[in-house]
Amino acid sequence: MHFKMITVFIEDKYTDAVMDAAREAGATGATVINNARGEGLQKSKTFFGLNLESQRDVLIFLVEEHMSRQILEVIAKEGKFEEKPGTGIAFQVDVEDAVGVNHQISQLTSSVENEL
Repeated sequence: MHFKMITVFIEDKYTDAVMDAAREAGATGATVINNARGEGLQKSKTFFGLNLESQRDVLIFLVEEHMSRQILEVIAKEGKFEEKPGTGIAFQVDVEDAVGVNHQISQLTSSVENEL
């Protein structure tokens, strides 16, 4: 079984909705890193040296490759990435090898067979 890693940088107010939508699309879980910070095309505004941008979370999903594009699209839709600039980004990369996922493989095998 081959995996892809989907990494999501998102406004924290969308984290729970994106997690729920990704799980419904086939993701078996994720790692959430809170309180990330970043800048887009426009430099973020400050007030007396304090940043005014909203907090971001980083979500990391390890998903089966045949399900990855569908999960990525669901994440983009739920996070409103194309509707509102600066909401967040998501991307996927190939995973060469992974350990500690045997419990997920047995659960994913039947789902992937249905997709193929």
